[in-house]
Amino acid sequence: METRNLKITFSKSGAGNLTPRISLPAVWIKEMDIDLENREVEVVFENNEIVIRKRK
Repeated sequence: METRNLKITFSKSGAGNLTPRISLPAVWIKEMDIDLENREVEVVFENNEIVIRKRK
């Protein structure tokens, strides 16, 4: 298991709302076999944790 400390960025929309975003390391995305044609993921929020899985 590899662990990295990342920062969440916040973008402000024209209406003034904040949208949080996080960038994932490209190595992890490649290892999950995610590319432009296969980019759907499942995101689960449970017990204050976020899990990202590639959709099958």
